[in-house]
Amino acid sequence: MNFFKFLRKQASKFKKTIVFPEVAFSDRVMKAVIYLKKHKICDVILIGDESSLIMQNKDLKDYRILNPKTFEKTAEMTDELYNARKHKGLTAAEAKELILDPFYFATMLVKLGYADGMVAGAEVPTAKTFRPALQLLKENEFVSSFMLIVGKNKLTDNPFALADCGLVVDPTSDELCSIAERTAYEYSRLTKNVPKVAFLSYSTTGSSKGVSVEKVKSAYDKFARLHNDIDAQGEVQLDCALLENVAKTKLGDNAKYYGKNNVLIFPDLNSANICYKAISYFGKLCAVGPIAVGFAKPVNDLSRGATVEDIINLTAITVLQCKEKQ
Repeated sequence: MNFFKFLRKQASKFKKTIVFPEVAFSDRVMKAVIYLKKHKICDVILIGDESSLIMQNKDLKDYRILNPKTFEKTAEMTDELYNARKHKGLTAAEAKELILDPFYFATMLVKLGYADGMVAGAEVPTAKTFRPALQLLKENEFVSSFMLIVGKNKLTDNPFALADCGLVVDPTSDELCSIAERTAYEYSRLTKNVPKVAFLSYSTTGSSKGVSVEKVKSAYDKFARLHNDIDAQGEVQLDCALLENVAKTKLGDNAKYYGKNNVLIFPDLNSANICYKAISYFGKLCAVGPIAVGFAKPVNDLSRGATVEDIINLTAITVLQCKEKQ
């Protein structure tokens, strides 16, 4: 079975509700939510003016559409937003204005349990999607993300996970270790594959020196101590992580296994973000995400180049994250 068909089928079992704050100004999101509801992958909540949306598409007349200006729970949500952020200087008047923002409104719906998760970002920068969630749904010390790369290529038909491609700009060695832990776990849970982790660098086991190399090496060393049940290599170059013949040449007897890594941990956001876009556009592979890890409830971001298929697939993943949180 096609990997994404498998994810959609799994998601349809759980009857979760996902909120979409962009449907009023995104044709792609509108097409995606119609597909999601028709194929019963999830229930949906749309943010916008009901009459305006139904004029745009009559198929939406049976959908749950919430307008922040008229929703009966907006006052309650405003109070909750104010209480959650007043220690950061948010005033009651500012909370009344902020709740009308579709992204804050959608995030509060998730926080208060009216929705199980949120998908956004098709029309706005990543910060617009994640800022409310980072303020209101942050569960761990920091939130990270990964991209799921899917499609046939010269190496394997199995999916890859790349991290962190969307949130942590310059992770410390400890944060890199945590990013690897989270990504390996989510990769295993979503794909049912055994994770094999590579901590990537421009150096392979001491072939070069530098601050970045030392950071990656330290992250790998900590990960190896904590997770000796997970195959991992570090620090290694990308070709060494993926190609068995290169790994044998560079690592010799020092490798636990040779190449074939499927969870790739990058030293910083620059390299990760550039790599995933190069892979998806030059290699014509499907890149889904960023998939966030570390929120109390699932909120995921779309690339502004996302297709309708990408939106559907990320939503299925978000549903499965809701099931995990439950």
